[in-house]
Amino acid sequence: MYAERVLSGMRPTGRLHLGHYHGVLKNWVKLQEEYPCLFFVADWHALTTVYDSPEVIADSVWDMLVDWLAAGVDPEKATIFIQSKVPQHAELHLLLSMISPVGWLERVPTYKDQQEKLAHKDLATYGFLGYPLLMSADILLYRADKVPVGEDQVPHIEFTREIARRFNHLFGREPGFEDKAKDAVKKLGGKTGKLFEELRKRFQQEGDAAALEQARLILREAGSVGHVDLERLHGYLEGSGKMILVEPGALLTEAARMPGLDGQKMSKSYGNTIFLREDPDTVTKKIRTMQTDPARVRRTDPGDPDKCPVWQFHVIYSDDDTRSWVQKGCRSAGIGCIECKQPVIDGVLKEQVVMHERAQRYIEDPALMRRIVADGCERASVLAEETMRDVREAMGLSYR
Repeated sequence: MYAERVLSGMRPTGRLHLGHYHGVLKNWVKLQEEYPCLFFVADWHALTTVYDSPEVIADSVWDMLVDWLAAGVDPEKATIFIQSKVPQHAELHLLLSMISPVGWLERVPTYKDQQEKLAHKDLATYGFLGYPLLMSADILLYRADKVPVGEDQVPHIEFTREIARRFNHLFGREPGFEDKAKDAVKKLGGKTGKLFEELRKRFQQEGDAAALEQARLILREAGSVGHVDLERLHGYLEGSGKMILVEPGALLTEAARMPGLDGQKMSKSYGNTIFLREDPDTVTKKIRTMQTDPARVRRTDPGDPDKCPVWQFHVIYSDDDTRSWVQKGCRSAGIGCIECKQPVIDGVLKEQVVMHERAQRYIEDPALMRRIVADGCERASVLAEETMRDVREAMGLSYR
C-alpha cells in the first residue's frame, strides 16, 4: 500500500489575512510535524474565477508564499510548489476528463452555490465546471491519502474517490488479473489467505465495512508480499482490479472561524481584514476603531460581549482570566471599550512579530524563495511522474 501523504493547496488571489492563518496555515504547520506534506499554490484553480484578471494571480503568488513561510510552513519538512510548474497536473486532468460523466460535475454542491455567489461573472466555462476534476487530479497525482478539509469540502473528496474508483475499474484490469490475484492470496499463507477470502466475500456480498477494514489490516501486515501483489490484492478485495489511483480520505480539520473587524467572516471582499504581515500601527488603528456592542452608547452603559465583534477576537487571542475580566467588566460597565480592545491588540501584534521576523529573510533575498519553490517543484514532479507512468501504461499510452 502507498505511504501516508498529505496534500493541500491555496489559490493566490491576494494578500493573506488572519482568517487564512487560523483557518488553514496553523493546521498545515501542525500537519508537517506528523506526515509527509505537499502544499501547493493553486494558480490554475485561481484562473477558474479570475481568468479575466490574471495579473491578480501573478502579483499574489510570491507574496502568498512568503506568508506561508512567515506562518511557520517549513520547506525542510514540507514540499512547497506551484501547480502550473508541474505539468502532470494538466495531463492527468485531461485524461480523467475522458471518463468523467458531466452529470457528476454538475452535482458537486459548490457548483451552483458559487455561480450564485459570483453572479456578476461569466462562469459558463468548462474551467469552472471542471474545477472539481482538476482538484481531483491534484490529489490523485500524488496518491495523497489525507486531504485536510472542512465539512463543506467533504463532497469534493468523495467526488475524487468516485473518480479514482471509476478509473481503477476501467483500466485496472490487467490480463489474467483474477488468476494473479488468487496466486497472491496464497502468498498470505493458508490460514490468513482463507480469512482474507472470507472477509472479501462478506464485504462484496454484504457490504460489511468492518470486514473491509479487517482485510485491509491483513494486507498492511503482509510483510512477505511484494508491492505489485499488494496492489492486486487491494483491487481484488474492493472489486476494482489493480489499484492505480489511490482513493483519498478527508482529514477533517477544525477551522477556527476568524471574525472580521465587523463581526462577519474575515474576507477581503468585506473589507474587514487584518493582513498576515500588517504594520503594527495599522493593526492598532484597525482594532481601536472596531465597532462594538451598538447598545453601549456611553462609557457608563453596560454591554453584552456576545453582541460585540471584539469579543470574538478575545475568544481566539485571550486567556481565560482576560476573557473573564472582559465579561464582567463589559456587562457591569466596569471597563470601557478602549480598555477591552487593548489585550486583543497585544495578542495580534505578538503573533505577528514572529511572522515579520520569519518573512524578512525572504523579503531581503527573493532568490531564496525561488530556490525553495524550484526544489519543491522538482520533488513534486518526481512523485507526479511515478503516477503518470502507471496511468499512461494502464490507458495504453506508454508506447514502449
